[in-house]
Amino acid sequence: MAEEQAGGAQQRPEQQFTMQKIYTKDLSFESPATPAIFTKQWQPTLSVDLNTRSGSIDEEGNFEVVLSITVTAKMDEETGFLIEVHQAGVFLVRGFQPDELKRILGTAAPNVLFPYAREAIDAFCIKGGFPPLMLAPVNFEAVYQQAQAQAQAGAGETASH
Repeated sequence: MAEEQAGGAQQRPEQQFTMQKIYTKDLSFESPATPAIFTKQWQPTLSVDLNTRSGSIDEEGNFEVVLSITVTAKMDEETGFLIEVHQAGVFLVRGFQPDELKRILGTAAPNVLFPYAREAIDAFCIKGGFPPLMLAPVNFEAVYQQAQAQAQAGAGETASH
């Protein structure tokens, strides 16, 4: 009996989540209202848009995950700056069921990428002549759950029509 349990455990693939590479895939900074915007009291309205996407790279279990963050700072109708960062990484993910894999690619990988994207946004803000901008941490687990709930609600609405 003990041998059967040990044999069953050996048949399960080992779970693995490893960062292989982190890189900037795309980076953009625009400041269309300069230099006039610098003559005004800097009290912008910020909007932050966040998105992730992932895809398999090979049969070995390597996946590319891209975290996209767009920050727009506006004063009245003028855009002070627009920063867009696509921070990417290659992650080796093996031994997980499809639902677990999807969750890891949508939560754990973006958690690894976020500090790099946040630093890039802050650096470009400063280089553009604006005050530092340190984005607040993001709970990617909550974002993932919200996206799942919206997808299920959307599927339910489609099925009822």
